[in-house]
Amino acid sequence: MISSTANPRVSKLQRLHTTRGRKKSGQCLLEGPHLLLALLDAGMIPLEIYYQPEVMQRQAETRLLLERVKNAELGEQRLFDVSERVMEAISDVQTSQGIVCVMDLAAFEAATVTRRRAPASRPALLILDDLADPGNMGTIMRTALAADVERVLLTPNCVDCFNPKVIRSAAGAHLFLPVESNVNWDEIQERVRAHCQERVLMAEAHSPNVYFDLDLVAPFALIIGNEAHGPSQAARALATIPVAIPQAAGIESLNAAMAAGILLYEAVRQRSVACR
Repeated sequence: MISSTANPRVSKLQRLHTTRGRKKSGQCLLEGPHLLLALLDAGMIPLEIYYQPEVMQRQAETRLLLERVKNAELGEQRLFDVSERVMEAISDVQTSQGIVCVMDLAAFEAATVTRRRAPASRPALLILDDLADPGNMGTIMRTALAADVERVLLTPNCVDCFNPKVIRSAAGAHLFLPVESNVNWDEIQERVRAHCQERVLMAEAHSPNVYFDLDLVAPFALIIGNEAHGPSQAARALATIPVAIPQAAGIESLNAAMAAGILLYEAVRQRSVACR
């Protein structure tokens, strides 16, 4: 058992809570039994797993998960039990769920993730423009996967998609949703042309184009702008169709994650109707 927070492994794990630490090591943390179960179900074996025995023994589901982990091809140097104090030190949440695993970032590269998805025609390409809030980022990723988005492109000033709060909010979306980070606008323009020519929607509160009047069956790109400042000038230059979600008088704008969900699920609804 690792019982001291002075253990070098603890310091290594704490560094993975930072963007710099993740980039330097090429690794990230996933916390909680739900995410570990999702990894194992996808055939993905963590590099290391740290668990607090007394927490994992409390429920039948977590006991079974722990047995599954012990039977997996991990090896003795990849599975570690830790004390409550150590778990608190390596956890990113106030009340730990008792298990933290280390994954190689390469396992979440867009090309690798794409191979884990079933082939399909996916009309929506999602562009997140300088999104700053990790909760919004994770919620949008989870919604994008549920709405079967082709992939997500993140501009360079977006919050790190491997921020622990993003990972928690995404609830496993990282495993099956192709996401590309630090994509500049020239690259985005090339991706858009390949995906949908120049059919680029941009969420804009006061646009005369209402989202449910648009054809969202044909391929399109959707830009969701920064929560505080809205779309950047580069986003406005690329967009060809500003689109609004009707709101009651006096309401300035919707939350970015909510807006993304409404627009993406209108596309899902239209495809469903078209297939009947």
